[in-house]
Amino acid sequence: MPEPIKAPVAEKRPHRLEKHGDVRIDNYYWLNDRESPEVIDYLNRENEYYRETTKSEEPFREALFEEMKARIKEDDESVPYFYNGYWYITRYETGKNYPIYARKKGTLEAPEEILFNCNEMAQGHSFFQLGGVSISPDNKYASFGVDLKGRRIYTIRIKNLETGEVFPDTIADAAPNCVWANDNKTLFFTRQDKKTLRSDKIYRHKLGTDSKLDVVVFDEVDDTFHVSVHKEKSKKFMVIHSSSTLTSESRILSADNPDGEFEVFQKRIRGLEYSISHYGDSFYVMTNADGATNFKLMKTPDTATSKDNWVDLIPHRDEVLLEGIDIFRDYLVIEERSNGLNKIRIRPWNGQGEYYLPFDIETYTAYTTTNVDFDTEILRYGYQSMATPSSVIDFNMRTKEKTVLKEQQVLGGKFDKDNYIEERKWATAHDGTKIPISLVYRKETRKDGSNPLLQYAYGSYGASMDPYFSSTRLSLLDRGFIYAIAHIRGGEDLGRQWYEDGKLLKKKNTFTDFIDVSKFLIAEGYTSSEHLYAEGGSAGGLLMGAVANMAPELYNGMIAQVPFVDVVTTMLDEDIPLTTGEYDEWGNPNEKEYYEYMKSYSPYDNVEAKNYPNLYVSTGLHDSQVQYWEPAKWVAKLRSVKTDDKLLFLDTNMEAGHGGASGRFEALKELAREFSFLFTLEKIGK
Repeated sequence: MPEPIKAPVAEKRPHRLEKHGDVRIDNYYWLNDRESPEVIDYLNRENEYYRETTKSEEPFREALFEEMKARIKEDDESVPYFYNGYWYITRYETGKNYPIYARKKGTLEAPEEILFNCNEMAQGHSFFQLGGVSISPDNKYASFGVDLKGRRIYTIRIKNLETGEVFPDTIADAAPNCVWANDNKTLFFTRQDKKTLRSDKIYRHKLGTDSKLDVVVFDEVDDTFHVSVHKEKSKKFMVIHSSSTLTSESRILSADNPDGEFEVFQKRIRGLEYSISHYGDSFYVMTNADGATNFKLMKTPDTATSKDNWVDLIPHRDEVLLEGIDIFRDYLVIEERSNGLNKIRIRPWNGQGEYYLPFDIETYTAYTTTNVDFDTEILRYGYQSMATPSSVIDFNMRTKEKTVLKEQQVLGGKFDKDNYIEERKWATAHDGTKIPISLVYRKETRKDGSNPLLQYAYGSYGASMDPYFSSTRLSLLDRGFIYAIAHIRGGEDLGRQWYEDGKLLKKKNTFTDFIDVSKFLIAEGYTSSEHLYAEGGSAGGLLMGAVANMAPELYNGMIAQVPFVDVVTTMLDEDIPLTTGEYDEWGNPNEKEYYEYMKSYSPYDNVEAKNYPNLYVSTGLHDSQVQYWEPAKWVAKLRSVKTDDKLLFLDTNMEAGHGGASGRFEALKELAREFSFLFTLEKIGK
């Protein structure tokens, strides 16, 4: 018999870290060097260990990849949208990994004009991402950003759409999105700090000039804020928006006066958040002013924008979270959330007969989509549920007629949504709070504790995890898995307070909520600890790490994607991307109270000599959001101290960043590896 493959062992090189009189010894701190040959060698050895250990699964992984790919329509295209005289379309061709961006003038019967063929642009690159395509008001030029590493740092170029020529203008180290002034030659863009990758400066660029001549029009010196720039739908104003976790500030400039000075809309006040939309001669302000925890809508003249001029339009409601608005000539569209469910409200400007779009079930997601046309009575929105493929719908706000423009096709001929049951359940947390859970499974499933179940959550930054359809998930469901989304605190699923109760010194609620959902699912017979699996990515990977330390006995396996697990060390390093801007989310460990609380749950700091679940951990070498060394150090420490012989894999994409591989189908290969990990543990071989 061949010798069993040995897991790589990372050398221990003690590194002393001291703060507030507390000393931590980090044996794997040396892995924090992306340029070190030793580090690259270690990551390659971990990849080799994963590949060799799972070699027998390769045929099944490949079959899973082909199975998931076969459900996706390869020669697919987006629903066209109309903007400024053109119909815009994104389409894919069979066998191609990247999209083609095209447009047609005036009518969908007009000849197609290809703007960007990303398949051609990606040739010769192991990673390729096109972002921020922006068309000039006269329709002649397009700015676009290209990222060739996956660190979300783009180089902006400008293309003449009439001649196909790409101008020599080259803007490096930028965010991809640009904003055109109304003169068709002035562009505003955002640049990032090279070390922290914080978006900190807005520049003005003149078409046809050297980027060295670009002018800084705003410099955000507070390192807890990041900035962006956009143009209002009314096309009258350009807006620089500066925001931190708790505070925001906007500056406005007439789009007809690009060489003018941006003026402060309302100066920042710590704790005051607001966003603005222009219509007629007024701005509409969505804000938490005056204690409006769930936000309210206010209105102010565009000539008098400071807070003392704001008046209530939609007052604050304790049970309803105001999430967004969309403005049309004759209608105001309001996106709300109550009892954890999306609502879309239509309000005519003439005040007559406002109403909500009707939705029938409790495991759905509804959201407004591409509504760039101001002068229309058609609202475009999306709808899906855990068993219903996503649809794009045009809704006439005057006649209330709806037209389904496209429903996601699930190819292969086997899918029938009537074969699946979707439910919403409520688990009781340790403090009595009710936690909603969205579930989907096949009809024939029995609740006898024997079912494998994959439980997913995120639980940070106020990001709500709405129920959604996934054709790839069918590969789990059709092999007997139940899939559950735990809507835990730290998201905004049940309103702003839901977020506040899962951050800073209440962060542990996020982890205990997840554990309490797991206990509920086991108690109700959906699964058992022998068949329960957990999954989370990024801040959801922190969730996985914390739960693995707190309740490892509940889970047979866990998938942690690009996990944020070395919380204390990362939050003390102000040179790492995202750190200082995150203090309002996690706390500032330079203050002892937050340091101690953070240390008490930080996954890396709390690894112990005990049994852990089977673990599949993935990361990207060029990740700019969660640096690769966090999962690498975590896995190395787990290997050295855990007392079980269960699976532990570190799978590093040596050519990608936080979002994983580029290309339409490459991500399916990563998913196939995750699914095969689960199926191996469940002894499912086909």
